[in-house]
Amino acid sequence: MHRSTNHRLKPLAMALQWAMAGFVVLPWAALAQNANPPGGAANTTDLGQVEVRGNRNNDTEMRRESSAAKIVIGREEIQKQGDANLGEVLKRLPGVTVQGAPGRGGAIRMRGLGGGYTQILLDGERLPPGFSIDSLLPEQVERIEILRAPTAETGARAIAGTINIVLREGQKANPDDLKITRSREYGHDSTLLNWVHNLNIQPLTGTLTMSVTDQYRPDSSSTVISSNVLGDSTRSNESLGRRQAMHANARLQWRGEQGKTLTLTPFLVYSDFAGNGLIQANRLDAGGMASETAQTLNQSRFAMARLNGQWAQRLSADDRLEVRFGVGQSEYDLRMDQTLTTPSASPPLLLNTTQFQNFVDRSGSLSSKWTRAMDNGHQVVSGLELEGVRRVEEARGLLDDNAGDLTASTLRWAAYAQDEFKINRHWSAHTGLRYETITTEANGTSGLKSNTSSVWTPLLHALWKPDPAKRDQVRMSLTRSYRTPTLHNLMARPVSSGEVISRPTRPDRIGNPDLRPELATGVDVAFERYLDGGGVLSANVFRREITDLIRYTVTQQNGRFVSSPINIGDASTQGLELEAKFRLNQAFTGALPIDIRSNASFFGSNVKQVPGPNNRLDQQPDMTANLGADYRIRRVPLTLGGNLNWNPDYDTRRTEQSMFYQGVKRVVDVYGLWRISPASAVRLTVSNLQPRDYITASTFDNGTYKESSRTTDRNWRNVQLRLEMKI
Repeated sequence: MHRSTNHRLKPLAMALQWAMAGFVVLPWAALAQNANPPGGAANTTDLGQVEVRGNRNNDTEMRRESSAAKIVIGREEIQKQGDANLGEVLKRLPGVTVQGAPGRGGAIRMRGLGGGYTQILLDGERLPPGFSIDSLLPEQVERIEILRAPTAETGARAIAGTINIVLREGQKANPDDLKITRSREYGHDSTLLNWVHNLNIQPLTGTLTMSVTDQYRPDSSSTVISSNVLGDSTRSNESLGRRQAMHANARLQWRGEQGKTLTLTPFLVYSDFAGNGLIQANRLDAGGMASETAQTLNQSRFAMARLNGQWAQRLSADDRLEVRFGVGQSEYDLRMDQTLTTPSASPPLLLNTTQFQNFVDRSGSLSSKWTRAMDNGHQVVSGLELEGVRRVEEARGLLDDNAGDLTASTLRWAAYAQDEFKINRHWSAHTGLRYETITTEANGTSGLKSNTSSVWTPLLHALWKPDPAKRDQVRMSLTRSYRTPTLHNLMARPVSSGEVISRPTRPDRIGNPDLRPELATGVDVAFERYLDGGGVLSANVFRREITDLIRYTVTQQNGRFVSSPINIGDASTQGLELEAKFRLNQAFTGALPIDIRSNASFFGSNVKQVPGPNNRLDQQPDMTANLGADYRIRRVPLTLGGNLNWNPDYDTRRTEQSMFYQGVKRVVDVYGLWRISPASAVRLTVSNLQPRDYITASTFDNGTYKESSRTTDRNWRNVQLRLEMKI
């Protein structure tokens, strides 16, 4: 039902793709010619510009000197746009996409690959159970590191890549940061208070970060369903939710003699949500129009406490030992009530029902790393890791009060070794080998189930500098990575879709304990040019060959449509990632010193066991692109900037019988920062400046049963006014 529209839009989509690609690529030639302009005129800036360049150069040098391909985003860029959450920052980074409607958060993905392909770390450690990246604020983050290929130390569960989020580090000389934000979305006001305190106690250094949120969130969606068996129907949902949350984290570091350091990073999260809504369902059949309405009340609570620590000690001039540990607990409570407000139709469209879910996760981790500098220039790193998670879950389903409780545990251990070394002035290399095994067990209504997976992952990276005196370099990687089934994939209890009559486009869900991990062999090649005066141009090509691909498929069980994951076969994906960060006067003599941030990524994939066309990997667009600019006006203390984030629409054939469609997502964000004094500023940010409906659709056709479902999610402009102070 979407192909005719896509055919009409294809020429426009192709034109936009080439236009975005051209914008990223065209500055290369100009920048190459103007890297050292005569007389240095293009590099002349005022003192304010020189100050702003400092952090960027440090971030760029960290990226340039890394033996493995790494993109480093520092504090300057993280806080520049004035985003309300970290997901808004991540969506602008090269090759990164955020699922869901604009401003509504969603899964963070690299290279357009679905859930589980991107490894997300917090201070180098895997995220604790139940923790969402969307709950982090940009003010809590020191820098973001993106690794496009895995390393033995960071872990190989990263087919798409790794995002490592490093929390704020204490600096004694810095004053406290206080930010007060008031925002409005669709007529509803929200408040955010953030405070960062730097410790000044000898010999203890560190930082304390606390945020308090009172947020209102409206949601509105409508779904149109067409079925040759059940007829046509519609459903609309309207709701308004309020989330009150508190986040607190700290990084405390003690430095002793002979290189001894102890770092503690406690983390506390508490979030309470309550939302009221209205559902209206309509069905058109031979008997005419049937309608029902129901009121909904959703309540949830999430609480997490975690303590991570690291002890580091220099054993000798060449040897260093690090021991890390982490302990934590998180708890989640959910209750959903649905109450009919109109007489019931026959057969019913909606139900009077109550659902609830509660789970408690307890986790612990312990790891050690030994680093040795060898006389011949080698730096050898080896380590051991141990991690355990135990979940106790209680739940009652919509249609089945005997959905059952669940007790599950996951135990992971790994060993690795890697060697970084310089071959000569032109070449350096990074080799590694990692072994990891994961055992998951669950005991529920269907009895005891278990799954064990073990993977060897060899890794090789190389860096070539054609001329060591210049700033051009080429990176190459040959790696093996993998994706393990999650606890939800393996052991999820049966969960109803909420439909009275089962539908293939809204199926029930259940886990599969017999899943095998996906394995991927990958190649990455990147060219990087680092510009004089700051900035970088890069082009990266990649390919992954995947075996034992996991995909959800819909079957009929006991008269209901059920979606469950299976290993369906092999797949491949490849892409081109372009990035250009520079000042406009570096490319064009006499131009204003406007900071340009641009990137465009082009993707393709093929699932071999699914017939084409559009047999791509789940939720991978053809491309994603960002264009951003920032300009500090010299005569007044005002900085203006903005960003365009764009993802085209696309179809995905998931199986021979089912298709999925995702509409265009285009988000424009703008901001202005007025510097009142060196210690205070006012920031106005408008996110999603031109909101547009977010459309998704699915179709099912097995020759007998044909059904299509199209959902439209509304979203709105968000206006934020923030007072920023150093005290």
